[in-house]
Amino acid sequence: MISFNISLPQLQIFFLIFLRVGAIIMFIPVFGTRNVPVLFKAGLAFSVSILLFPILKLDNIPFTTGAIPFGIGVTGEIMLGVIIGFSVKLIFTGIQLAGQLAGFQMGLAIANVMDPITSAQVSVIAQFNNLFAMLIFLTINAHHMFLRAIVESFRLIPPLDVQFSNSLIEHLISLSGNIFIIAIKIGAPVIVALLFTSAALGLIARTVPQMNIFLVAMPLKIVVGLLFLAFALPHAVFFLKQIFNESGKDILLLLRAMGNG
Repeated sequence: MISFNISLPQLQIFFLIFLRVGAIIMFIPVFGTRNVPVLFKAGLAFSVSILLFPILKLDNIPFTTGAIPFGIGVTGEIMLGVIIGFSVKLIFTGIQLAGQLAGFQMGLAIANVMDPITSAQVSVIAQFNNLFAMLIFLTINAHHMFLRAIVESFRLIPPLDVQFSNSLIEHLISLSGNIFIIAIKIGAPVIVALLFTSAALGLIARTVPQMNIFLVAMPLKIVVGLLFLAFALPHAVFFLKQIFNESGKDILLLLRAMGNG
């Protein structure tokens, strides 16, 4: 007969591990989307927690009996996972913004579709950019960095020791500002091409007033936009690989900011 001899401090440590792992899985891309069942997320978090429990060796963590300190610690564990997932979601927000800008210039701002990930209306080009970035994210195994981040987080930040500092806020503000940089860099080929197209159509409208420029501009902008979108895909692949690889460094900086206090 198999008997499980688990003490109350060990059960508390496992619960804290499960909370941190579950919060990270709930908010990271791919696994954190709404179309992934909650039962699958919980099962994955529980399985990862069981694997990490004997590896981490957190027996030196003091047992907490007070309800208020334990509640604050639980909140910190959840916030840690939310911040890590949020930092990567900011990248995908910038990628979607690039599609929104390109779609607006192409005249496809009204052609919105339902995004199953966010349950929001987004333009067709923004949805294409998001799905394309998600495929690149999985292709280069960028989701593996979250597994490394989970283990690294326990090395840098023991359970019940999550702290929030000014450097953490500065890192989050910097990552939020990168949304516009990512959007411009990814959408630059299409945006610039459509800008020159609009300028050329304006010159044609002045020189040939008999031409119905509005009838010509709509299909021409769509063709030019899709053509340069296809030409820019190799550039987008290279840039996405670069920012996804650098996101691992950003996560490490956030963990250090939450650990140093």
